[in-house]
Amino acid sequence: MSHYEIQGGRPLCGSLAVHGAKNSVLPILAACLLVPGQCTIHNCPDLSDVSATLDILRLLGCRADREGDTVIVDASALIRWDIPEHLMREMRSSVIFLGALLARLGTAELSYPGGCELGPRPIDLHLSALRALGAEIREEQGALCCCRCREGLHGREICLSIPSVGATENAMLAACGSPGLTTIVGGAREPEIVDLQKFLQAAGAQVTGAGTSAILVQGGVPLHSAEHWVMGDRIAAATYLCGCAAAGGEIQVTGTAPDALTAVLSCLEEAGCTVHTGPDWIGLTSRAPLGGIGPVRTAPYPGFPTDAQAILMAALAGGRGATLFVENIFDSRYRHVDELRRMGADIQIAGRAAMVSGVGRLHGAAVRSTDLRGGAALVVAGLGAEGTTQVSELRHIRRGYQALDRELRALGAEIREIP
Repeated sequence: MSHYEIQGGRPLCGSLAVHGAKNSVLPILAACLLVPGQCTIHNCPDLSDVSATLDILRLLGCRADREGDTVIVDASALIRWDIPEHLMREMRSSVIFLGALLARLGTAELSYPGGCELGPRPIDLHLSALRALGAEIREEQGALCCCRCREGLHGREICLSIPSVGATENAMLAACGSPGLTTIVGGAREPEIVDLQKFLQAAGAQVTGAGTSAILVQGGVPLHSAEHWVMGDRIAAATYLCGCAAAGGEIQVTGTAPDALTAVLSCLEEAGCTVHTGPDWIGLTSRAPLGGIGPVRTAPYPGFPTDAQAILMAALAGGRGATLFVENIFDSRYRHVDELRRMGADIQIAGRAAMVSGVGRLHGAAVRSTDLRGGAALVVAGLGAEGTTQVSELRHIRRGYQALDRELRALGAEIREIP
């Protein structure tokens, strides 16, 4: 089984451009199903989750070709509306196909999605939003069978009880195929939602309000071929910045908007890093061990992102001072803690809270990725640790990072993949 081998303590230096955002490109690729023509998606990262998404599109009858970081999807000949269980279980975000298939074909059949085991992520909000638009949904032997009601889909007001990113995206896609005006109240405000809106607008959809808590969709508008550039991955950017914070050095990350990472950058500055920003770049300098900071509470955007919680924790665990983390989004997002403890981290967990007491320097150890961001956190910890760290279960990391080891080597890290 392959693993990363990291010789820690090498300061990072240099500049890199982050790849396209995983959490943006997946719903955009699903949205290509709405278009009876060809869509060209640029800055599409080479991730295992993207490969799984392209496999689903091909199975449904689409042409999906990749040339470098550009993917061309032609959904003119869409012939299937059912997705096999083995493909659905490869990633959580596969549920986004529900709204797109319902809008385009009026029917969809798929099983519950898989992905990282982060505790319950109910899709009740997704289903209630689709039912509000006129979908009839029933569960049969673990499969979700959806179709339009006799009167068909129709626009209406949808109120989300929590700002779920996935439910907001599914509602947006389904609303594009629902004649009339749909208002999504209480929707998620993440930058990736805005990116999805930009793609839909490029295809001719009448969608406005993304980035606010009220999104308007005028459904039933014919869509056409479109071209779109995916936004940079803000969580990948946060990972490289936290890696530099842990190891020391000075780096610049380009291709991502600093405003999308305000909460993370504030924490890094409070911990002792120097941060400089431009329109689409972030520079960070780290010279001394990181200090403890005020409580870090994950929250929907623009709050601190849950996807960056483990990554920042890994950096602070090798610093000095205490920091309280409170995970408010997922129930099981401290699975990386036991692995960090193998590296000497002092972390105590009580329910949703984790108290991190910096030990000054972590030490290398053989550790195992438990999920996508937990795996990235172990790499961050290894960059700042003394000695050699071996990180296994790289399949998790490959779901969201393109050539993570190569990019880190370009910044001066001593990291290599051992077959």
